[in-house]
Amino acid sequence: MTNSKDKDKVISSIAVSFLFIGFIWLIKIFEIYTGFDLVTFGVYPRKVSGLIGVLTSPLIHSDFSHLVSNSITLFVLMFVLFYTYRKSAIRVFFIVYIFSGLSVWILGRPAYHIGASGLVYGLLSYLFFIGVLRKDRRSIALSLLVTFLYGGLVWGVLPIDPKVSFESHLLGAIAGAVCALLFRKTDPVIKYDWEYEDEEEEDGEDDENNDGFYLEEDAKQTSFDEDIYYDEVLEKLKKKGNKDK
Repeated sequence: MTNSKDKDKVISSIAVSFLFIGFIWLIKIFEIYTGFDLVTFGVYPRKVSGLIGVLTSPLIHSDFSHLVSNSITLFVLMFVLFYTYRKSAIRVFFIVYIFSGLSVWILGRPAYHIGASGLVYGLLSYLFFIGVLRKDRRSIALSLLVTFLYGGLVWGVLPIDPKVSFESHLLGAIAGAVCALLFRKTDPVIKYDWEYEDEEEEDGEDDENNDGFYLEEDAKQTSFDEDIYYDEVLEKLKKKGNKDK
């Protein structure tokens, strides 16, 4: 039953990620074959007409290299999000999607901002900070994995290249961090079998230590009116305890 559920989670997570990425590719193909320039559907800060970009800008890319770069990273991050944090995944996705675009409209430079980079940075930030805040083994491991794979992207939040919308990166990352704070307790902590085995071993060691403590206490409370030494009494109590087990 567990394997079946896990398989369903994998399939559904891949499907959601693939459908979204596929939709972005269809839009780019449509743009190429029709010759219709979709850049004007990006976010243009502080213009009413630019508000449409809050919904459409993550779907538009300047060229195929831009699209490929975002697609691969976004697919991985979406899969991890929807597979691992199923209860909060949809809310996190849409909050990052809307907040990153809306905040760019308020704070961004006067130019068209396009691409799914804000979403990429938002999900990356969420997956990193949720591990820091939750502190369970799986979340921490995923946080470290994401950092290892995409830690170099952190430089994208700085205004290094004037042609790159660092505002989308930075504000998307902030949205992801806020979501991690809001939803840190939403998804249950899932443990693997080996984690339960480790806990059982630790409990067993604690029980043995406690047994030793109680045996010593029993020995101390034993009457020493007869000519019996403390160590002998303790040894007898230990043997008795082993027989009872």
